[in-house]
Amino acid sequence: MLILGRKKHPLLGIDISSTAIKLVELARTGSYSAGLYRVQAFAHELLPPAAVTEKKIADIEAVGTAIRKAVTRSRSKARHAAVAVAGSAAITRVISLPVNLSDAEIQAQIQLEADQYIPYPLEEVNIDFDVIGPSANGNDLVDVLLAASRRENVDDRVAVLDIAGLTPEIVDIETYAMERACLLQLERAPTFVAKSPTIHLGKDGRPPAAEKHIVAVVDVGAASTNLHVIYNGKIVYTREQNFGGNQLLDEIQRRCDVPRDEARLKLIRGGLPENTETEVIGPFKEALAQQIGRGLQFFYSASSYGRINQLLLAGGAAGISGIDELVEQRLEFPVEIANPFADMTSASVVDAEALKRVAPSMMIAVGLALRGFD
Repeated sequence: MLILGRKKHPLLGIDISSTAIKLVELARTGSYSAGLYRVQAFAHELLPPAAVTEKKIADIEAVGTAIRKAVTRSRSKARHAAVAVAGSAAITRVISLPVNLSDAEIQAQIQLEADQYIPYPLEEVNIDFDVIGPSANGNDLVDVLLAASRRENVDDRVAVLDIAGLTPEIVDIETYAMERACLLQLERAPTFVAKSPTIHLGKDGRPPAAEKHIVAVVDVGAASTNLHVIYNGKIVYTREQNFGGNQLLDEIQRRCDVPRDEARLKLIRGGLPENTETEVIGPFKEALAQQIGRGLQFFYSASSYGRINQLLLAGGAAGISGIDELVEQRLEFPVEIANPFADMTSASVVDAEALKRVAPSMMIAVGLALRGFD
C-alpha cells in the first residue's frame, strides 16, 4: 500500500528533492479569516551532491541524516511523516468498478486486474487505490484511482525516515501533493477561480469557453522543470522538461569561482558582481520563459484548450527577483509567485523572513503536510 496509515498525531510533510530536504508542520487554526492553518515548524536542509539522482535516493544514509538535521533545525516535536515518490516513478489509472463493492472487494478486484495496468511483476510494486466518486460510464459504477510504484521507491523513503527517527505515515505522489498545495493558494486568491460555481456542460460534454478557468503551475527544480495544468481543481496535464536551476548555478559558479553553496546564497541574498544580472540571470529568465512557452504549446496541441488564464511559478528559481514580471511580459498572461504560506499564521519559533524566502520551493512539502487533515 502506498498510503501507510491514517494521521492521528502531528504530521511532518517532507519533500525529498534532488538538492534539499524541505520540511513543514501545519496546524489548524479553525478560523477561515486567519487562514485556517498555522505553520508550526519548517526547515530547508541542503543535501550532499548526488545524494538524490534522477528522482532516486542514491545515498540513503546521507538523506536520512539530512532529514534528521532538518527535524532538529525545525524544533518540531512531531515524529510521524508524509513523503512522496516522483510522479514519473508512479503509475496511475482511473478504472470503473461496481458501486456496491466494499474496500476489501475493491482491493481484491484490483489485484486481479492490476497486471493490465502495471508493467512490472506485482511482487515488485506497492499498490493503493482511492475511490473518486460516481463514474460517467454508468450509474452502477464508481471511478477508482489506482496508484502503483516500484517497491524500492517506497522502501527507500521508509528507510531514510527510519534513519531520521521518524515513522512513515503516508507515501504519496508528488503530483497530487502539488495539486493539494496549489488549491490551497488558488481558493484564497481573488484572481483565481479554483472552485467554480455549477457548470452547465455543452453538447460535447465540456464547459462553455467563458466558464473554463485553467491555471498552469511551473515548478522549476534543480535539474528539471515540471509543468502542471489545473482545470476544475484537478491536474489534467503534466510535462517534465530538462531545464532547471542547476544551469544558472553552474554559470554563477564558473564566473564567480565560488563553491556551489556560496553561489546559491549569493543568488538568494545578493552579493553577485554587477554584470551578473545582465549576462547570467537575465538570459536564464529568458530561457525559462521560452521553456514555459514551449511546454504550454505541447499542452495546447494535446488538448482542446487554447489558452491558460493564469500561471503560478514555483520552485527555488521562482525566488529570483523579477522573474515573474519577465515571464508575464513574454507570455502575456498573469504570473504569480507561488506562496502556500501567504494566508497562514506562524508559530513564534518560525523565522518569518526565512520562511518567505523558501516559500516557492515548499509547495510539495505543504501538500504532504495537508494530508494530516484528510
